[in-house]
Amino acid sequence: MSRRLLAYCLALAMFSPAIADDYRFTVSNNSDQDIVRIEVSEDGESWAPFDIGSGIPAEESAVLVWDESTDDSNCEWRFRATFEEGYVAYSDSIDFCEEGVVIEFDFDE
Repeated sequence: MSRRLLAYCLALAMFSPAIADDYRFTVSNNSDQDIVRIEVSEDGESWAPFDIGSGIPAEESAVLVWDESTDDSNCEWRFRATFEEGYVAYSDSIDFCEEGVVIEFDFDE
């Protein structure tokens, strides 16, 4: 039984680096409305959608993962969040070369 456990741990260790390579960051929705869409931009002019599934509920946070297609991009990105009633909030420029990034969006009706 202990050999199986050891084999399982070794197999897990072999696959862990692929998981650890993901760049994760947190988006906090500090508002009274759900965030229904997030878009990202390197230049503040061209925006692309960021997959947030079914959204980020009011007063909650979500951990998001960059797509590996952005691995060779710049460190500085801007975000904009669209709330359920259509209001759009913009972030400052965010440096993703830093660890532990948290993006906060605030909006109260």
